[in-house]
Amino acid sequence: MNKGIWYGIGAYGLWGFFPIYWKFLNDVPALEILAHRMAWSLVFVGAILAYRQHWSWVKPAFTNRRILLTYIASACLLALNWFTYIWGVNANFIVETSLGYFINPLVNVVLGVLFLGERPRHGQWLAVAVALIGVGYLTWQYGRLPLIALTLAFSFGFYGLLRKTAALDSLEGLSLETAVLFLPALGYLLFLQSQGNAAFGHSNPVTTSLLAFAGIATAVPLLWFANAARRVTLTTLGILQYLAPTIQFLIGIFIYKEPFTIQFLIGFSLIWAALLIYSAESMINTQRHKPLRYAN
Repeated sequence: MNKGIWYGIGAYGLWGFFPIYWKFLNDVPALEILAHRMAWSLVFVGAILAYRQHWSWVKPAFTNRRILLTYIASACLLALNWFTYIWGVNANFIVETSLGYFINPLVNVVLGVLFLGERPRHGQWLAVAVALIGVGYLTWQYGRLPLIALTLAFSFGFYGLLRKTAALDSLEGLSLETAVLFLPALGYLLFLQSQGNAAFGHSNPVTTSLLAFAGIATAVPLLWFANAARRVTLTTLGILQYLAPTIQFLIGIFIYKEPFTIQFLIGFSLIWAALLIYSAESMINTQRHKPLRYAN
């Protein structure tokens, strides 16, 4: 199997279990959690760079206007996505956040066609169409415009597009993004400390530790995602992403007891059917184009 697919499975699998992590920080404001994600992510990737002694890219990246602007834009999209997700999870909207990540693959397919000239095969289009029906049905059953879901879908869709076409490798790109976010995050955290409102160091040891380890929890799946984004098409990446919201949805229903109805079962069944169609089509296409091997 393509190495990029394994990176994608790893990234989306970890993201699927994120609601449990953020729920442990339920008493900490979403903006403070976001600032810790930003700050500690740079510490983590900086440690990796130091271990590898990999600094030669820094000066060219910071002096290239196009590269810098690209990663400023991707960093802003990432911050918006992170904040929306953390707030949604801790406000008991895990099911709606999962809906956002079910919508996102459809956004990825459209962006791949519009900006990268990708042409999905007929079977892939069928899978996307079935998934679109499922997502549309879920949105209709939700009874209102799902702003949390739409914000998550479009912010991460455009983030994936930027990373797909960006000049830097995964570690370098994430380092530049977290460097862009670091100073605003650090400034906000220092302000909270000066006002005596910070959770870090003033809460129980578990909360303080989880805030510090937010950098590792954030950076590892992002690095895997960036590796996947550079190795597979946006269409494939979009279908793989159904893994994360499926896990999130199950966590919301079975662990945090969010409402589950027969209407939701119908909608999610359509989306899972789309996954089966896509997987079967991919396997058939792989076998069809697999080179023949002859015995000597």
